[in-house]
Amino acid sequence: MGAIKPTYIKSLAKQLLKEVTEFTDDFDVNKKMVERYTNIESKAVRNRVAGYIAHKKRREGKK
Repeated sequence: MGAIKPTYIKSLAKQLLKEVTEFTDDFDVNKKMVERYTNIESKAVRNRVAGYIAHKKRREGKK
């Protein structure tokens, strides 16, 4: 089992996924995209959001 993400990470990631269609299942690409489309100053929060988006995209591809 994985770690449970905080709801603020999930809600921010879901909002970004609705607005931006360019996200992929690659963490490094998503990290740059999150930096471009948000004003998150914390590197840790940016990475967690990008990782959650990558996770969601990988799961979406398996369906």
